[in-house]
Amino acid sequence: MANDSKREAEPCRDGDHGKFEVKTSDGWARLGLFHTNTHKLKTPTLLPVVNPNIQAILPSEMWNMGFEALITNSYIIWKGEELKAKALDEGVHKLLNYPGVVMTDSGVFQQYVYGDVEVGEVEVVEFQRDIGVDIATMMDVFGRPDMSREELEDAVAVTAARGPAALEAAGKTLLNGPIQGGTHADLRFDSAQMMSGMDFSVHPIGGIVPIMENQRYRELIELIVASKAGLTPERPVHLFGCGHPLLFPICVALGVDLFDSAAYALFAKDDRLLTPTGTVKLAELIEWPHLSPALFGNTPEEVRKLEKDAKIELLARHNLHVTAAELARCREAIRNGTIWNLVEERSHCNPELREATLWLYDNMPDDLILNTHPCRQGGVRWSTDMMSHPRIIHAGHWLNWTPPPVDHLGNNIPLEQRVVVVLHRNTGPWRESAGSLISKIVRDWPQVIPVIYTPIGLIPFQLEDLNPFAHILGPDGLWDAILPDFIDEAEIEEYVSMLTEQLFDNYMEKILLHNLDFEDELLLERLEELIGEPKPAGEGRRGDVKSHHQRFAICDKISLFTGLDYEVTHSIANDLTFIMSRTRRVNNVLLNDVHLFSQRLTDGGLSLTTDGAKWIYEMMNSHSEQEGLPLVVLDSDAEPFVRDGRNVMHGFIVGQKGLLKSGMPCLIINEVGDLLAHGISQCGPRELLSFCKGIAVKVRGGVTLIEDTDQ
Repeated sequence: MANDSKREAEPCRDGDHGKFEVKTSDGWARLGLFHTNTHKLKTPTLLPVVNPNIQAILPSEMWNMGFEALITNSYIIWKGEELKAKALDEGVHKLLNYPGVVMTDSGVFQQYVYGDVEVGEVEVVEFQRDIGVDIATMMDVFGRPDMSREELEDAVAVTAARGPAALEAAGKTLLNGPIQGGTHADLRFDSAQMMSGMDFSVHPIGGIVPIMENQRYRELIELIVASKAGLTPERPVHLFGCGHPLLFPICVALGVDLFDSAAYALFAKDDRLLTPTGTVKLAELIEWPHLSPALFGNTPEEVRKLEKDAKIELLARHNLHVTAAELARCREAIRNGTIWNLVEERSHCNPELREATLWLYDNMPDDLILNTHPCRQGGVRWSTDMMSHPRIIHAGHWLNWTPPPVDHLGNNIPLEQRVVVVLHRNTGPWRESAGSLISKIVRDWPQVIPVIYTPIGLIPFQLEDLNPFAHILGPDGLWDAILPDFIDEAEIEEYVSMLTEQLFDNYMEKILLHNLDFEDELLLERLEELIGEPKPAGEGRRGDVKSHHQRFAICDKISLFTGLDYEVTHSIANDLTFIMSRTRRVNNVLLNDVHLFSQRLTDGGLSLTTDGAKWIYEMMNSHSEQEGLPLVVLDSDAEPFVRDGRNVMHGFIVGQKGLLKSGMPCLIINEVGDLLAHGISQCGPRELLSFCKGIAVKVRGGVTLIEDTDQ
């Protein structure tokens, strides 16, 4: 049969076979490209299960619908004499009339369903190799959740023991190395570590179908987290048998790259339709709750009257469209930083999934949090569990703040004499809604530290433009609910002490809380009672306050974005000069007339210049106790390219120092310690040395040898 596909497959380049690269990430969620000799597969994606004997939707049509890979069962092909002969003679791609990536299962699932299979563990791998599959699967031992721990331990051990022989039989064919262990997190972790130690290309998490069939979603999420913790990060993770759109967001957020399922066809045979939020029965519908191209022009009643085969085909096509759309929605959410909002939305569609999501919020992996950008463009959409989202957790830990050592008049004020004023208002920017009041307060009482309350925590007034604190999208009631109905003064003091504990480590004793919707005179009266009468204003004090906050805001941001200690950044405060925008915001930051940083108005962050990177590295070397920016140590072969501003690629990195965070700045040095460039890390420390394909650091500026000589 001629291939009628409209799109062409795109084979990988020589030398890239089996490599996996990450194009964009958000925590563990990642947009990847898996390189095979047949096609470069974009992930996360679903591989529809295709029965070579029964095809409700032709594989060639699946390709045209956008499915770049499918999975079929090698055992079924092996058992059928005609199928087997054709597959060995022409290859599996021609057998299925499919130009994309073909993965095959080994028959283990049939063994789970029907009892036993007749093919040997090495023989089945050799057969998959001989029929030309792109990704074969070894014969593991299916670990059922009802098995005893001893039986599951044996399943893990036997699966690992079969690995070397299976890899040898596969030859150059890419091979799946499944993870087993039932619902025991420690066994999943051990299995992941053992299988990662062998040269597999993909790691499916197996034995999950009976868990999903019973909607034991909390256990499913637990075993995914445990498996991910033990797996090497540079290989795709496949969730064997998972194909319901409802589960895609949370699984994608946890780093699952590949899914497969026959649910699209099985549900169609049972007159059920997939939707992003669940499954509905055709018999109960008057109108379509979720449309797709397959349903256009048809009513539920008309579809019910179709012949059986035609109805199955239409419903199966609809189910595939819904599946593809939800995965596209997940990929877009990774690109724009909203994957956890999507997780939150879907969690409310199913009680078991909600339970699983709440468990995850309480057990969020540290590595996932650290690799979620704490400061990025775009607002944070409020949700009921916003404080459990990795970006918000990371931002809260990242904002480790120390007040300026001097007031706006240049006087040293001991911390015990400082007074924190927590200001609350739901309108911004706060420099406009609260700036005048704050200038008056600080001018009259220089020991006051003004702090803004946000729904995700406190932020110093001088950092009022810093995301995510400065851009939270939610109803006014979200802000109004911050202030409880206090009964007496003691309750107020207890409440504001709790608010400031995270930011000030409990060393601030004098704290006031003020709602800016109240009369300002009330705050001034309370300050006078607490501190005393205001000092005479004096000429020009208002401008001094604004400049003071502006100057130390830049010092704060230098510490946040470079890792330099506040003692270093505060020491240069008086030597900083600024180039301002037309709206009187800081654009460029200069130290002794050298441009070191530029302020990003989109998220309140700082971007380094090459001179800024040199200064940071000098500070790190001259102050041995300074942590500073993480360092990426580069192979000498790549040095001239990176000095010239080219990106740092995986495979040319020999080491690292410091805590690398995805989306945050880092410095690139050679093995003798010379600074080569600075850039933005695209991964965390585990991924940096594991991957061999893709961009590790997006270089923002290189340090040429001529510049080094001039210095």
